[in-house]
Amino acid sequence: MIGPYALNLLRVGGSLILFWTLWLFAKNKIKLDRKDTGRLIACGLLGVAINQMLFIKGLTMTTAIHASLLMLCSPILITLLALWVLKERITILKITGLALGIAGSVLLVAGKQSTGQPKNYLTGDIFIVLNGISYAFYFVLVKPLMERYTPLQVVRWVFTFGFIMMLPVGWAQFGEIQWQQFTFTYTGVLLFVVLAGTFLAYVFNAYGIRVLGPGVTSAYIYIQLVFAVAIAVLFFNEQLTLPKILAGLMILAGVFLVSFKKR
Repeated sequence: MIGPYALNLLRVGGSLILFWTLWLFAKNKIKLDRKDTGRLIACGLLGVAINQMLFIKGLTMTTAIHASLLMLCSPILITLLALWVLKERITILKITGLALGIAGSVLLVAGKQSTGQPKNYLTGDIFIVLNGISYAFYFVLVKPLMERYTPLQVVRWVFTFGFIMMLPVGWAQFGEIQWQQFTFTYTGVLLFVVLAGTFLAYVFNAYGIRVLGPGVTSAYIYIQLVFAVAIAVLFFNEQLTLPKILAGLMILAGVFLVSFKKR
């Protein structure tokens, strides 16, 4: 009913309207320094345009659980980039946590592939990996901006530039949407994707990057695998076995260790 690129336009466009609306009522407005414009454009390209396009297209070509596993490339690369570019301190606990999270994720999906595995899943997997790399660079590039401006101001401009870059790619599919076929259920699902899956996700990520740093914030992506398994069990009748439970515990332990800070 909606092509992947058209869905991205709706997600980003709807969220952009919400960001600008909130900005009208914001109190702490900081004037944007022109020297930060280039960094904001790069963040829009990497964090919205490339990231969203590759992810949504890759997701249509592979499975949700497989995509979740491959997105684990992001926290690993983000931690390394934060160590190199932002000079963040990496500890034994962080290394142990990342190792536990990766090990748990591998255990989670190491079983036999499902019979419904898409034929072109390899191409989809490549798109998901590139999406993770793009988002990793976005996390690191946006960190200095979060220290100078409010999260709302940064994300508002990031989405503005990202939406402009997405228009040439998604406009054709947007024009093919059959709006008359939309039911109440479809409309509700679309609103949920825009509000929860895009708008709130980027707001919380922006706040997390500012308070915790890109390395710790990205590590919470491990929890995505737990939800992916739960949804697969509840809605696709997959079996919840002991190895899957053990993998979930390892992932949660990894998240705890990565985010642990001494008082």
